Amino acid sequence: MHRRRFISLLGGAIVLPCVAAAQQKAMPVTGYLASGSPGLAPTPAVFLEGLSETGYVEGQNVAIEYRWAEGRYDRLSALAADLVGRKVDVILAGGNAPAVAAKNATSTIPIVFISGDPIGQGLIAGLARPGGNLTGVSILTFELMAKRLELLSDLGPQARVIALLVNPNNPQTEGIIRDVHEAARAKGLELHILKAGSDREIEAAFVSLVELQAGALVVGTDPFFNTRREQLAALAARHAVPAIYPWGEFAVAGGLISYGASLTGASRLSGIYVGKILKGAKPADLPVQQPTTFELVINLKTAKVLGLTIPQSILARADEVIE
Repeated sequence: MHRRRFISLLGGAIVLPCVAAAQQKAMPVTGYLASGSPGLAPTPAVFLEGLSETGYVEGQNVAIEYRWAEGRYDRLSALAADLVGRKVDVILAGGNAPAVAAKNATSTIPIVFISGDPIGQGLIAGLARPGGNLTGVSILTFELMAKRLELLSDLGPQARVIALLVNPNNPQTEGIIRDVHEAARAKGLELHILKAGSDREIEAAFVSLVELQAGALVVGTDPFFNTRREQLAALAARHAVPAIYPWGEFAVAGGLISYGASLTGASRLSGIYVGKILKGAKPADLPVQQPTTFELVINLKTAKVLGLTIPQSILARADEVIE
């Protein structure tokens, strides 16, 4: 009898871990990889909204493992490897650098990216047929830099010296500088490059901007700058420098003008794509989404502080005017 009981208990010891593992796997896990910090609202919240549209709610039927590089691009590879080691079901990569890190970390776990240049970064073979284990949303980072410079020039046509603020730690910085240099040369503008990867360097960049007598500022696309929206807008106002930003959130935070794709729209779409993959869709079968409209947001309160009159031709094109 004791022998029979021992066999029974031994069998239970073998079966129970399998049952536990099955219960744990019942809730899929999504990895959320970003180069910024948790303060980069509203991106995570909007991503969760898109995810909920497919029937997944965090904590109820899906778990989210968040990994934030806090502006340290050199941490992304380790963070991506950590998510892969945890065997998450899908990875959301918020930005070019996180997407590259995730791609380098796995060729099997599905990856949904929000990227400015997914083909140029070697993430996918094509927009309609991305191939491999990646798909997502392209927000056209490079293509819009020249347009931002043009809008800024139209706001203050007397400004012949313009500065571009970039983060030297961003792998895409050289490409951004190259594109804006070409656009500035075409318009006969003198362009100075200012670099900042920390709060202190942002302050120093504005001091340099004044010393260079730059009449306007283009703020480059970078997650670190996104988390410093209020600081950038306040410094631009303090130094009386008209500035254009990549996303509408900057204008809401007090920036003069912004032009670009909707970050909230891209985040929502990425959530929907993650949900579809969790339901069984393959990344290779989901075409990369691109924005069809771009938001021009103007803050008239800031324009008044700067003593700037926004041309009616630009106001008429605005998608949102903050008064």
